[in-house]
Amino acid sequence: MSVSKVIVPCAGLGTRFLPWTKSIPKEMIPLLDKPAIHYILEEAVKASIKHMIIITNTHKPALTNYFDPDVALEQALRDRGKENLISSLESLRTKIQLTYVNQSEPLGLGHAIGCARHIIEKEYFGVMLPDDIVVHQRGALDQLLRVARQEGGSVIAVQEVPLDCVSSYGVVGIKKQLTNHLFQVSNLIEKPSQSQAPSCLAIVGRYVLSHKIFPALDELNAYATDEIQLTDAIAQMMHKGEKVFAFKVEGVRYDTGNVLGWLKTVIGMALQNPEYADQIKGFLDDAQSTNSFLYNPEKTIDHLSKK
Repeated sequence: MSVSKVIVPCAGLGTRFLPWTKSIPKEMIPLLDKPAIHYILEEAVKASIKHMIIITNTHKPALTNYFDPDVALEQALRDRGKENLISSLESLRTKIQLTYVNQSEPLGLGHAIGCARHIIEKEYFGVMLPDDIVVHQRGALDQLLRVARQEGGSVIAVQEVPLDCVSSYGVVGIKKQLTNHLFQVSNLIEKPSQSQAPSCLAIVGRYVLSHKIFPALDELNAYATDEIQLTDAIAQMMHKGEKVFAFKVEGVRYDTGNVLGWLKTVIGMALQNPEYADQIKGFLDDAQSTNSFLYNPEKTIDHLSKK
């Protein structure tokens, strides 16, 4: 099985981050020194995939601007001996082929995937959601590709979540457990109640899918009155005979889809970064031990800044 393309849906409105996302795409929100979209494409490159299909809209020029060369800026940095400030971006840009596809209306993840069907041939392809950052020596997409080639079918990344959290995720039902991490899927339910959840295996934003997903999307679209869910299309594809597997990916998964998740991601990634870890640990320890922190934050932050 050869997989050479990845779809990265980026056309959402980002309402959970308003008013910030009125002018800045959610995918461009910084995580330490790089935006989320940068980490996503680096993960794809590590999985030996070069062709990235970005689903966007006309209100997000910052996405294309980020990856476009800026000759004046690059020359100014070279003149000042600071070209290292964008070296990771320049390195990434030389390794990828970007295709931008417009999604005129945000009609669901399934609709976003369908917008790229003219680029996907009779092949398997990856899907990566920028809201999910998975930190591991072997990227989440690379883990899925290994399983897809081994099993000869579509694969969904999952993680185990507490039962009281299942209503926030798409959840897979299990037909058969093959290994500690690998399952054959029987069904999928989008944001089920606790009583409806077929398992506690929640979908993480990484997929390897067959091109057969597109006829399934067409069938859903014929009757759709609301957003077209990718989980429904995968279930429809399974009904037509496509085997679908769920793989419990290894690594630390960060959900940057809301403000609290973004804050946790920044702190978590900083604690894993040698450049910031000691200072962040010290700051958190001092903040936790200072009784007045919750009651007088201005005084506490001033106190910490002098240490």
